[in-house]
This record gives sequence, structure tokens and C-alpha cells, in this order.
Amino acid sequence: MARRPPFSDGPPVPVFDVRDPEHLVLYVSSCLPDPPVSTTARFSARRGGAAGGVDRISGLSDGLLRDIVSRLPFKDAARTAVLATRWRRVWLEAPLAVADAHLLDHWPPVSADAPAVTAAVSSALATHPGPFRCAHLVSTWMDAYQPQLRRWLGLLAAKGVQELVLVNRPSPRVVPLPDTLFRIATLTCLYIGFWKFPDAAGLRGASFPNLRELGICSVAVEDRDIDSLVARSPLLQILNFQGSVKELRLVSRSLRCVQICASVVESIAVVNAPRLERLARIEPSASIILTSVKRLSLTACFGATDAVMVPAFLKCFPNVEALNIMSAKCDEPAGKLMKFWQEVGPIVSVLMRIKVLTISEFRGEQHELAFAQLFFENARVLKFAAITSANTRVTGISDKQMSSILQKMDNSRWASKFPLVDLGAHGPEGGEPWLFERGADFSDDDPFAPVKFIESGPAPMTGKNKTVGIRVVHCA
Repeated sequence: MARRPPFSDGPPVPVFDVRDPEHLVLYVSSCLPDPPVSTTARFSARRGGAAGGVDRISGLSDGLLRDIVSRLPFKDAARTAVLATRWRRVWLEAPLAVADAHLLDHWPPVSADAPAVTAAVSSALATHPGPFRCAHLVSTWMDAYQPQLRRWLGLLAAKGVQELVLVNRPSPRVVPLPDTLFRIATLTCLYIGFWKFPDAAGLRGASFPNLRELGICSVAVEDRDIDSLVARSPLLQILNFQGSVKELRLVSRSLRCVQICASVVESIAVVNAPRLERLARIEPSASIILTSVKRLSLTACFGATDAVMVPAFLKCFPNVEALNIMSAKCDEPAGKLMKFWQEVGPIVSVLMRIKVLTISEFRGEQHELAFAQLFFENARVLKFAAITSANTRVTGISDKQMSSILQKMDNSRWASKFPLVDLGAHGPEGGEPWLFERGADFSDDDPFAPVKFIESGPAPMTGKNKTVGIRVVHCA
């Protein structure tokens, strides 16, 4: 699914505080896949050619016409059915997309929109025989429309929907998901937000034989429910989670990417996931050896607990080649932490394969510098390193001052020669919110890095550790 924040008509919120209900709604909205059709696409007619008035579209094959109609918003696609008998047949056979946001002339929706939107969605799902390539339903306060919701899911199941985004307007948030959802066997992508999972009995018949991407956002769910859902999805490659669970157990022979954002997860147990190659935004905790993971993104404050856990945690990923660390604020005395990192000893075995390191939300504190120094002294194959500073309003340190701090690091003992790139301060306090879209893009070999290093570039690096022929490209 293509992605972009679908709720972009208003001004963006500079900082997401997920403890704030309004911010949480905006954050979850930004994490959702975008509908595969758009109401804002622009079309241009080619000038010149044959005289006007010639109907060239009717000369196209039915298959090509179905493809064209399937790319239109539902209302526009439905209008083609009145052009001619042939067009009605094309419309009936085209796999369509239904997005309730396209039924509104404003955003965000308000509760007064619910009756009209609900009626329009009901009509759309009942009128077209299917299949539906996508249903993107995010605009209704479903507490008052639970019978309609059950009917929608029954129709979508019968008409072979492939991609489903189903979000309840979160007031209240305890609306239970109908059992029907968990038996839509045609789904390849499913995102749910602001619901309550059914009890274990309701999941007993769950089966997603074709599901490849699953997103769970602010859903009241028990630990075992997620485990069960993953286990019943034999083709699942991407698991995205935002919310709160005590333990996440991963048992999947197909899973390649797991992202946990703006969440409270006490522990992650990767029991059996031999293809897992990407873990995003996790915190150090005990785990098992995962030789398949090549891209790792974690959050650590380098305090007493994390300082002990980080080296041990990294040992669980002996084949990681790209590591991104978000430095969280630490309230422990800096002197104590700095001493720990200075005395922790060599961790060469942990860093044998890491080629790229990026650290974000760097504050220039002594324990952060001690960790970075320890890392650089032991990372024997490190090729590139980049540091993004925390917002200057938080640190009180200007970009120029931070650059001076980094340039004073002792690179004479570093285990390899590499460019240390100072990216300066970017984004709001706490960093930019992580969006699932980036980590799940398998065309990007290192989605967690804020920059890309291109060795063939003509621009040399500057600073103490110069490397000629390296070009730095900032990621969008």
C-alpha cells in the first residue's frame, strides 16, 4: 500500500504526545497506509494529435478499462457506470477501493458526519459485487453503528477485500471488534485502530492465510491475542504495533520486520522467527540469539540498567550491520555513568559486523560521549557514523558547540577509519515520530538511518576524521 498521512488538510502537529488523546489520534492517523486512490490527482491532456471529439477511450480493451476504473475514487468510478452499457459492465467487474474520507468535503470528521458517511459506505459495499481491492474506513464513531459494522465486514468478507484499514473514532475506545473480521481470508494487509479485541473464544476460528502486513494501533488487547494472530498468519512479513502489552512473543517463519512505536512493551521474546531482519524502536531487554537481524533500531538512555543491558542485548544480534540508537534522557549522575562505560571493557564480539552507526537525540553528555568512544574503539569494520543532536531548546547547546564537542573526541584509538558526520539538530523535542512506512520499505536497505552514505559521491567529508569520496544524502 502507498502511504502518507491521510489527515493532512490541517496544520501538522510539530510534536506528538501520545498521552494526549488528540495527539494520539493524529499519530495513529499518520501511521496508517493511505488509500491506493486519491481525490487530488491531477490529469493532463496531451496537446495536438487528431481532431477533438474522437472517442479513443472506448477503443481500449475491457481489461485496461477495468484497471483505469479501479484507480478512481469510488464515487468517480460509480459515475462511469452511467456512460453506457459497456461502462456499467466494466464498473461491475473492476476491483474498487472504498475510502470513507473521500465521502467528506472536510477533515477531520465530526460526529455529525457519521450518519451520512455510514449510509454512503453501506450503499457502496452493497451496490458493487466486488471484489474490493481496498476498504479504508476511518471516519465513523462506530459505537453507535455496530450493526452496520458487522454488516460491512460480512460484505467485505464475501466480496474478497484485500486491504483493510479499520479505525474507530476513539470515543469511546472500548467498541469490540466483530469476530467476522478475523475470518476474512482474502486480506493481504490489515490495520486496526482504537478497538477492543474479542475474547479468546472469538479468535478461535481466526485465519489470515494471505495476510502479509498487520498494524495494531491503540487496541485493547491481551498479549496472547497478538501471539495467536501472528501464528494464524503464515505469510505475515510485517508486524507494526502501537499500544501497550506486557509481553510480545514472536513465533513466525515468515516475519521479516517488527516495529514497535510509541508503545509500552515490557519484554519481547523472539521464540522462532528465522527470517526476521528488522527490529525498530525496541528497548534493551533479554532475548535469544537472532542471527537473521541485519537492521536494528533501539532506544536506550545509557543509565545504570540500560548500560548493563546494551552490550548484552547487542550480543543477541551477532550479524547486525546497521545500528540506529535513539538516546533517551537519563537522570542519573553523569560521572557515575561515564565511569561505567569507561570500565565496561572491550565488546569487540558485539561489534564485529556493524558497518553503519547512527545516534539520534544526542545531547553531548559525558556518558553519551563515553559510550560513543567505547563503540568507536571496538567497531573494527565500521564504515560510516552519524550523530543527530537533540533540539537545541532542550540541550541549550548550539549546533556549532555540538560540532566542537564531537571534534574533540579522541579518534587516535578508533578501530577503523570512517567519517563521523555531525547532522546537527533536527525536529522537535524527543525527535521526529517514527512512521511505520519507512521501516517496512524493503527497497531501502537501511530504513532506520537518517542519512545515506554514497561512496562514489564527489564531496569530501569535513572534520577531524576526513574521508574523501563520500556523499551524504538526507532521508526524506
